[in-house]
Amino acid sequence: MRPLADVTVADLTRYLPGPFASRELLRLGARVVKIEPPEGDPVATSNPSAYRALNDGKEIVSWDARTEPPPAVLAEADVVLEGFRPGVWERLGVQLPETTILCSITGFGIDGPHKLDAGHDLNYLGYAGALEDTAPALPPVQVADLGAGAQAAVIEVLAALLERARTGRGAHLIVSMTHGSHRFVAHQLGQPVPRLLTGGAACYRIYETADGRYLTVAALEPKFWGNLCDLLERPDLVDRAFEPSLPELEELFRSRTLRDWLALLEGKDTCVGPVLTLAEAGATLA
Repeated sequence: MRPLADVTVADLTRYLPGPFASRELLRLGARVVKIEPPEGDPVATSNPSAYRALNDGKEIVSWDARTEPPPAVLAEADVVLEGFRPGVWERLGVQLPETTILCSITGFGIDGPHKLDAGHDLNYLGYAGALEDTAPALPPVQVADLGAGAQAAVIEVLAALLERARTGRGAHLIVSMTHGSHRFVAHQLGQPVPRLLTGGAACYRIYETADGRYLTVAALEPKFWGNLCDLLERPDLVDRAFEPSLPELEELFRSRTLRDWLALLEGKDTCVGPVLTLAEAGATLA
């Protein structure tokens, strides 16, 4: 399906959130024109493979906003993505048609005490309360950038396109990566099992295997935990699923390799799986 085949997106963003969002719109069929300053997107030199992954298939044009008029695509685009600090877009003085959907991806929104602060994914997650259970450990994926920023922008843009189809009017959308990240975790207030998602329960943890690999166990429901205990021949653990740790289970998982455990447990209604490398996952999911 190419549901956005008639949509043109002008993307003035750099780094990760905006380019990931426009990549998703491209995947849905949109024409994406990425507008870069004369020096280009910094990711192109700091991580060329990431730049290609984010931007292959987009048209790339250069714009020196200090000396050149805005690119013509800004006047014809259905959607414009920008990721400047609040106020910068307005200072550029670009006049968009009333039918254009302008989406501003921001760190902290357009008001509040931090609106002009510099920041990255880790800062937004910290302000959002998302790191409380894991600090000082660092998250392995940029949840604020990709989820609260890029994916939220895509959702808002798609909704605005539907609204425009009814009314003919564009919109100015504001996406805050900090506020969006907080929405991801706010439902955990009052969680009955402390640190349930970060190692606070034996039935929802990552266990090391004999070969230095890791096994994911997410047997939250009694039937899955019961199946796991049966296959492990450890009925004594059935009533201990929500204890913070089970040293005897850790020792047991360290007694066999990852492959051995997957042969025994995978696909057996145990909610058990491997921790794959990025390369393994790419080969498996291709």
